[in-house]
Amino acid sequence: MNAMRSEQQTSPKAEGPIDTNGHGTHTASTAAGMFVQNANLNGLANGTAAGMAPYAHLAIYKVCDDEVCAGSDVLAGIDQAVKDGVDIISASLGSGSANFYQDTSAIASFGAMEKGVFVSFAGGNEGPSYNTLSNEAPWVITVGASTMDRVLQTTVKLGTGDVIKGQSAYQPEGFKSTPLSLVYPGSTVSDAAICTNGSLDGIDVKGMIVVCDMGNITEVEKGENVKAAGGAAMIYANAQNEGYTTSAQPHVLPVSHVSYADGETIKSYISTTSAPTATIIFDGTLFGVTPSPAITYFSSRGPSGADPSVLKPDIIAPGADILAAWPSSAGPGLSIGADFNMISGTSMATPHISGIAALLKSAHPDWSPAAIKSAMMTSAEITGNDGNPIADYTLDYANFFAMGSGQVNPTKANTPGFVYDIEPASYIPYLCGLGYTDKQISAVVRRSIDCAESNPISGSELNYPSFTVFLTKSNDYAMTVNRTVTNVGDAESSYTVQVTEPNGASVGYDS
Repeated sequence: MNAMRSEQQTSPKAEGPIDTNGHGTHTASTAAGMFVQNANLNGLANGTAAGMAPYAHLAIYKVCDDEVCAGSDVLAGIDQAVKDGVDIISASLGSGSANFYQDTSAIASFGAMEKGVFVSFAGGNEGPSYNTLSNEAPWVITVGASTMDRVLQTTVKLGTGDVIKGQSAYQPEGFKSTPLSLVYPGSTVSDAAICTNGSLDGIDVKGMIVVCDMGNITEVEKGENVKAAGGAAMIYANAQNEGYTTSAQPHVLPVSHVSYADGETIKSYISTTSAPTATIIFDGTLFGVTPSPAITYFSSRGPSGADPSVLKPDIIAPGADILAAWPSSAGPGLSIGADFNMISGTSMATPHISGIAALLKSAHPDWSPAAIKSAMMTSAEITGNDGNPIADYTLDYANFFAMGSGQVNPTKANTPGFVYDIEPASYIPYLCGLGYTDKQISAVVRRSIDCAESNPISGSELNYPSFTVFLTKSNDYAMTVNRTVTNVGDAESSYTVQVTEPNGASVGYDS
């Protein structure tokens, strides 16, 4: 690999680097797939597909099986990629927050960074709770997941005439638009609310639209259970912690995946109506949906457990319903035998950033990994396509622990004006400042370190493109943060500073 790398997950029983679950194929093609016309899933989202850096070279290293990504394999894979001369490493994997000396990914990526290799890691799918991030080292870019303005829309029309929008990647042309009886099994049998295996036995759902809550099994499996029980269609309703994040899955029957609020509206209608009815109308692929981007509910949130003084995640990128290449042997649902599939996760967001990093490295071969990261972070968008601040999964405004610096903008990242660069040696006093022992730091950098020879610094003193200050309501607190910028724009450029002060804080600056 000369410009890219992608993690490949395979079965432990498989011979060689065969992808049996699709994850590695999907992420690799997102980073550097070539142009393919008429890419679609079940005829939806049709168009010409390409990765972020379609002319980059891919080298793929198997470091996971279907169950686990062993730390020793991750370390060996990254070391081998660096030895092979790659420029970018894209790692859609993670195992939760840890001290850097206990984090194999942090250790491996430190060595890669020292060799000038840009490393992009998934932030994790444990949101929306705070302190749920993986891969928090400041020498990597930690990526969160956002939605985009394309949906595979379905419309639920209730017997009252109320209309509710949802999503599905299975939209049959022959499904009748006449109203059908609407039932929520959870209103009579609590275990049936989530439509698990056998939970619909003894409940009459034949020919009906069945409402199923999230939980225990996938939404595609819920649909299979509804279909097996004789149901005609399914409405899949989010749990409260999933908010307005919906997805388009390749279902086995007509489905509309709706938000938590809309699911509650539907269930209220059922509980207050003697003979509730509904129909599902399939609207196909729509673009320009607002608000976009929005942070997905599952995207892990900061602050960093390893070091909260460094803002993480660093950036967000599209990670919901990403259409990308798929091995014909992998499922789920109707995508079996398909060349493309649509899946979600920070795993899908990460290769977007990796591919953009490859483009930036090609355009600016003298930029360091820190400079490339800075270019993306300082040029990121913090407003959506409706002109408002980027929304969270609740449709409230997202905070920086959800979106980091904001949504990546590849065009602006190519001309950032200036960058915040960090020399690899600067991370040694930073690690000393975390209170790690010499032995622990030596484990990270893989050579002997003596902190007595360094002047320890905090995370806020790193020349990072962002910084975090923790304030309390009861105490006055003052902090000075110094940064050095490197001009990569026109030699005669001048820059102005604009500060938006958080409520209750005063921010000033010296040039």
